[in-house]
Amino acid sequence: MKSIKIRLEFNNKQQTNALQHCGVARHAWNWGLSVCKTALERKEKCPSAIDLHKKLVAEVKNENPWYYDVSKCAPQQALRDLNTAFTRCFKKVSKFPKFKKRGQKDSFYTEGAIKVNEDLIKLPRFGWVKMSEQVGSISIKNCVVSRTANEWFVAFKVPFTSMPTVKKSPVVGVDLGIKTLATLSDGQTVENKRAYKKYKRKLKLAQRQVSKKFKKGQKQSKNYKKAALIVAKIHQKVANVRKDALHKLTTYLSKNHAEVVIEDLNVKGMSQNHKLASAILDGGFYEFKRQLTYKCAWYGSILTVVPRFYPSSKTCSNCQNVKSDLTLKARIYHCDCCGYTIDRDLNAAINLKSKAVSYTVSNACGGVNKPKVERPRTPMKQETNSGFANV
Repeated sequence: MKSIKIRLEFNNKQQTNALQHCGVARHAWNWGLSVCKTALERKEKCPSAIDLHKKLVAEVKNENPWYYDVSKCAPQQALRDLNTAFTRCFKKVSKFPKFKKRGQKDSFYTEGAIKVNEDLIKLPRFGWVKMSEQVGSISIKNCVVSRTANEWFVAFKVPFTSMPTVKKSPVVGVDLGIKTLATLSDGQTVENKRAYKKYKRKLKLAQRQVSKKFKKGQKQSKNYKKAALIVAKIHQKVANVRKDALHKLTTYLSKNHAEVVIEDLNVKGMSQNHKLASAILDGGFYEFKRQLTYKCAWYGSILTVVPRFYPSSKTCSNCQNVKSDLTLKARIYHCDCCGYTIDRDLNAAINLKSKAVSYTVSNACGGVNKPKVERPRTPMKQETNSGFANV
């Protein structure tokens, strides 16, 4: 399955209906969270999503008739998401769930007779809604509608069959950096857009206007909401520029190379350096690895991840001598042993290429030693229908 996210063009009535769905989903989440917190404080078992839904129907829906103005799927999915959040919290994967606020990460889930015809999508309780792109005629089971910077988007899954492509190169090593987003072992470099740095000044001025219009303990004015929307649109622009650059790079690597070798970077540890944290996070190194993992599975490529402690930058790609005193300022690598001079990032990319699975090295006993390879798993799985009764 492949996920698609497209912008919706709601009219005023449809936008009001979408806001009602988001409000009901948010109310169900906050109510369920309060019930779970009370149970945990009493040292009782945390109720499941089914238990919460039965309690919601018996106690909450009768007192709040506006629950029946929206699809029943919105509060049901909110309770399922809450149950997932507590499961992740108990496994110490994420933090304790928090209460949701109006206007922040608004979204809702719906399922049923959903049809897509070219640039139109038929949603339950909404009717036909125009989309900004054409996707043909397909039938889907469920979707998620979300809002970002006052723009509405729909996300759904479509059947997708992985199709291996003809590779132009057998192996390529990729070294990520700040000055250039990626340096390939064949000498190609990819420019780092630095979206946050580009819009940092504009974002600072916009946030200053929001701060001036904020009134503590009072209802915020329309001017405050307008200023906050400007800030949200700048953040959305920064995110879109970064996503566009990463998607183009990862698609090119997975389609044109049979094996892609990257380094397992410790992004969290690297971001502890306050002088480089902004530039490192602006590059989206973790997102690069995530996209490359599932795209290599799509296009029939192998993704090899070299351990993070391998000295790719300090090792000479000509004689394999390791230079211990290489500083971050030195952008040109000069080997003291053989006198080889090369660009620092290109040298690291060539060293990563030499760690590819296809580059085997015979050992003293005549065997073959192979580096570890991280096999990409199938990224998308088809969702199963819930066990909730029609209430």
